[in-house]
Amino acid sequence: MFSKFFNKNVDAAEQTPPSTQENASKGSLTFKDINPRVNLHYGIPSTASVMAFDPIQSLLAVGTLDGRIKVIGGDNIEGLMVSQKHFPFKYLEFLQNQGFLVSVSSENEIQVWDLEQRRIVSSLRWESSITAFSVIHGSSYMYVGDEYGMVYVVKYNAEESSLVPLPYYVPTSAIDGNEASGGSSSNQHSIVGVLPQPSSQGNRVLIAYDNGLLILWDVSEDKVIVVKGNKDLQLTSKIAVNSQEELRQEEPSDDEQLEKEISALCWTSGSGTVLAVGYVDGDIMLWNLSTSVPSNGNDVVKLQLSSNASRLPKDHVMTVLANSLSMVILNLDWSAGIGKLKCIGRTDITLNGSFADMVLFTRGVSVDTTGILVLTNPGQLHFYDSACLSSLTSKEKKKVTVSPIEYPIAIPTVEPNMTAATLGLIRVEVNLLRALSEKIAAVKLRRVEVSGNTDWPLTGGIPSQIMEAENYQVERVYIAGYQDGSVRIFDATCPTISLYCVLGPEVKGTSIDAASAPISALEFCSAKLTLAIGNELGTVRIYNHIVCCKRISPALFTY
Repeated sequence: MFSKFFNKNVDAAEQTPPSTQENASKGSLTFKDINPRVNLHYGIPSTASVMAFDPIQSLLAVGTLDGRIKVIGGDNIEGLMVSQKHFPFKYLEFLQNQGFLVSVSSENEIQVWDLEQRRIVSSLRWESSITAFSVIHGSSYMYVGDEYGMVYVVKYNAEESSLVPLPYYVPTSAIDGNEASGGSSSNQHSIVGVLPQPSSQGNRVLIAYDNGLLILWDVSEDKVIVVKGNKDLQLTSKIAVNSQEELRQEEPSDDEQLEKEISALCWTSGSGTVLAVGYVDGDIMLWNLSTSVPSNGNDVVKLQLSSNASRLPKDHVMTVLANSLSMVILNLDWSAGIGKLKCIGRTDITLNGSFADMVLFTRGVSVDTTGILVLTNPGQLHFYDSACLSSLTSKEKKKVTVSPIEYPIAIPTVEPNMTAATLGLIRVEVNLLRALSEKIAAVKLRRVEVSGNTDWPLTGGIPSQIMEAENYQVERVYIAGYQDGSVRIFDATCPTISLYCVLGPEVKGTSIDAASAPISALEFCSAKLTLAIGNELGTVRIYNHIVCCKRISPALFTY
């Protein structure tokens, strides 16, 4: 598809880590000698801003504003990767089913992460500002669009762990002065989108410029297939979508803006014939890019969500439209042609926080569910499955409250609010350790069986330790106290943390109001498996031998 000739990158020599033995012998250990770092993290980071999804491996990657990437699978399987350069990520995409993730930082550095090693294996600093990025499905090739209107191709060579810029680019001269562009030169405008066309085996790519120009480029033939732009907007028809009951077609007014700046775009058909484009003024256009039938001059339709609604720039455009605090889902039918577009359903959703990013799940060979995964600030992840969306759309169920599926957090920090926590290492005699290990292993196995019925869409990942009840040995427990007076004990032996038991604030045979006060202190004796719990009102509970949490009664002290 692309030229086979390219220059290989020469990896920079790795820096030798500083010697700690010499510093330790001198009694002058430095911060670098100790090298403290976050090894594990649970939940969605509060600075999460962008997502990527691998439908084959069923893995989700969440990038943050401070250089972290969280990779999430099923059954509380999570992995954390941290860049030494704490910059936000502009783009994040998987090399699907290859074990690699590609990120583009705000400093225009392309980075390839090895998911197994959890580190960057190759990086490439781009000289110009990267304004568009996309990976060709099922390959190691990626498109890079920049601020000067150029589109380049980069390949990741897994054998040599190197990013290789190929001597291939889309020449801007091929479309300069085209009638659809209004006679403007493409190299005066930056690229805002590069989307490989579905069902083209990577041979065609949609290129969008910030001035509204759209071209469909054929890589194998090195030529433009379709050009759409400002001239075509003069023929725009408008579809008003105020509600399911109200749907009408209007003619554009004389004062419609002809040159429009693109803010977002995506394919809305599996064949790659219909493109949805969002503009900075809040308009949404559906473009017909089909080359199989001759154009009848009606290749673009404008969606008007509400005649009285404020025109907000759209952060994401699909059949799902989202702005800062809300999301609109449209069920569109263009089977009779885009000129006869029909809206057969509309759903308005108020989000839990401001919108950051979303992933659309479409049932297929690799995905067995349909729905929308939405990331909102700060660090909230919700899944709207097909049942939830159907309930929201149905007229008969308008008054029924339907909630999305919230990301199953292993260790809750809010609702209830965590107020105290401690990590305990298990150092007990053999019989007590065996009893605790068998009890926790049995609880983990029961939860694995139940988790198979969950509606959460992510199922990927491999546990770091295979669950065998007979040979399992507990090494660490994480204990958390909460504002409602409860305490949760987690098995923290493996990175895949799991809940062991919950200790409520109630004490059998007593009725002390102070027992349900927020937890303020926790002390754990690993030799005897004894746990002391103190709250803000001076009440202390002491649990001996926490092997069977539900069967033990604590000693109670009040000060």
